[in-house]
Amino acid sequence: MTTLLDRILCGEPEAVSEFYRSFAPKIEKYLLKKLPPEDALEITNDVFLDAIDALPTLQNTNNVEGWLYRIARNKIADYYRKRKIKSFVLSTMPFLQILASEIDEPEFQMEKNKVRDQIETAFHIISGKYRHILLLHYEEERPVKEIALLLNLSPKATESLLFRARQSFKEAYGRA
Repeated sequence: MTTLLDRILCGEPEAVSEFYRSFAPKIEKYLLKKLPPEDALEITNDVFLDAIDALPTLQNTNNVEGWLYRIARNKIADYYRKRKIKSFVLSTMPFLQILASEIDEPEFQMEKNKVRDQIETAFHIISGKYRHILLLHYEEERPVKEIALLLNLSPKATESLLFRARQSFKEAYGRA
């Protein structure tokens, strides 16, 4: 198995195809048990795209199949989390319509300005390092993996830094 992974890391296209052919049927079968069929194939492809992206960081090459199942399990959790959020948003549509009608009211505008001022104050209270990562992630909408490359950090270290930046911002916002 290690030689196949080495070939992928060397950029050999046939190795990627071979890797996919070797494991995709099992992963897709697993996903079909947990997801609607129309989504299982798409998520199978996502599992392999994530696996190829993360391959350079894979430390234990003895259980690649288990690693792929773990990625698939995370994808399933993401799928249902997004579905839950979508159903919540759709269930609050009447509330959102009422809110939309009140947006032009002067009281709403005043409250919006107050919140904006609090956000700006809190943003300037936190450290420059935290401001930078929050801007990259939320303003520029860059994914964690890309931020990790920019900051020369591992994805896990970047997630931790982003978490600490959010916590710092929350605390600063509470004081602002």
